[in-house]
Amino acid sequence: MSFHHFFIFSLTFSLYFLSPVAGATSFTAIGITYSPATTATHSRPPSPERISALAISLGMNSVRLDQPNPATIRAFLYSNTTLLLNIPNSLVPSMAANRSNAFQWLYTMVVPFFPRVRISTISVGNDILENSPENSSFLLPAMENVHLALRDLGIRKIDVSTTFSFINVITSFFPPSAAQFREPALGNVISPLLQFLRDTNSSFLINIYPYNVYRMRSEIPIGYALFQEHAFGFRDDLTTGVRYRNLFDVMVDAVICAMAVSGHENIPLVVTETGWPSSSGDAGELDANPIYAELYMKGLVRHLRSGFGTPLRKEGVAETYIYEMFDKEEKLGTPKQNRTWGILYPNMTKKYNIDFSGSIRTVRNFWVSLIVASIGLSLL
Repeated sequence: MSFHHFFIFSLTFSLYFLSPVAGATSFTAIGITYSPATTATHSRPPSPERISALAISLGMNSVRLDQPNPATIRAFLYSNTTLLLNIPNSLVPSMAANRSNAFQWLYTMVVPFFPRVRISTISVGNDILENSPENSSFLLPAMENVHLALRDLGIRKIDVSTTFSFINVITSFFPPSAAQFREPALGNVISPLLQFLRDTNSSFLINIYPYNVYRMRSEIPIGYALFQEHAFGFRDDLTTGVRYRNLFDVMVDAVICAMAVSGHENIPLVVTETGWPSSSGDAGELDANPIYAELYMKGLVRHLRSGFGTPLRKEGVAETYIYEMFDKEEKLGTPKQNRTWGILYPNMTKKYNIDFSGSIRTVRNFWVSLIVASIGLSLL
């Protein structure tokens, strides 16, 4: 057994037995990503107040604003919804160059609203290694400037991080114990960033799409990607002896193992994007359909509510954001969109019959009631 495999094997047992109670339930907040509607995407863009009301009516605990603006942030004043704000990739170099630019953004997006708006996290860029690789060297200095600017403003309860894409930073997904971060991103960007996250008690943010991995690997059964558990629908990581019954857990634990190999196994993990497309402009993508999309969403919610986390992390991921709130309109004379990910139609009506609200306490109370009832029956 190699040192890498021995390390991961030891990690498996430590993660399991150091949990407060092996198999204990924990709460994962379920959120939604909102991309702003404009006249280019909607004939009648919804108001920020309607967006806020929609998130609440859907039962979402959190909203991720990938292009935040003051009007939308203001719409969440005095609500119980937490916000994750994304700083556009284009602003990263300027924030790295001068902290005053970080102050300027914070004075527009945070200072007028916090803490009356519950802003939990700021992501400095989204998948910058793929979308803006020329700016990757500016990423950590920009994060440090945003963090220090928040401290100078007396704000200590907002995490600062950045968002990565699973496919772009992880070497392989199975077995999870073999996963590592890709080079040269690991040495140049991710290793110092992990140290920053540990020092500031912040979370590692990552976009996880089982749909994309499923399309890349034809041997993966569709049910495995859609949380459809079957008697023989599992795969074992022979190094750790861990059994996996769905692709989502495989991908999450691959990230956890990659962080552990880098010396940071205890950093919280947030899934900033996940979902399943209900349609595609590519006629060959037959698995992008509303039936599979609904199965994925229902399976995801059921799995997150179960409170049992993943095989390597019993507390699971801290938050999971579904991508995305609603589809864009298909206007006459424009090409059909490649994929549609929304859980709402462009007119804001529900696409699926899914209850995103609820609490893990409900699940826990169900099992407690069942156990008590069983004890009572045994005494009769």
